Amino acid sequence: MAVFEDAQDVYDTLGLLFVRLAEDDDLIARFRAADTVVRYEYTDPDAVITVSLRDEDGRVDFGDSELEAEVTMRMSADTGHRYWLGGINVTVALARGEITASGPVAKILKLVPLTKPVFPRYKAQLIEQGRTDLVEA
Repeated sequence: MAVFEDAQDVYDTLGLLFVRLAEDDDLIARFRAADTVVRYEYTDPDAVITVSLRDEDGRVDFGDSELEAEVTMRMSADTGHRYWLGGINVTVALARGEITASGPVAKILKLVPLTKPVFPRYKAQLIEQGRTDLVEA
């Protein structure tokens, strides 16, 4: 059984994580070092989240976006959920095809270590949202 019911559930959960990160001045400053736009394309259910990590904004779009992504990460929504809980090694997931990435390798590699401090925030967010069922998923 999939973790998320539909695209709106993905946006209300994973999307909220990105919105909150964009609002955190200290954390977004670190992510802006990557100087890119990342599109996360999720399947099962289908959902797209585009995040600008450029100096001018911390913009997060759900669904169609006018932002031109430089890096695209594709995975199931379940894999995305497990990743943000800290349960997925990106290198292994890429090798297994659980995650596919396109764009400049240097930008992708710059993003991976930046995400580690986000893992406890995601877990705390799930608890705050009353989604303790997802903490164990």
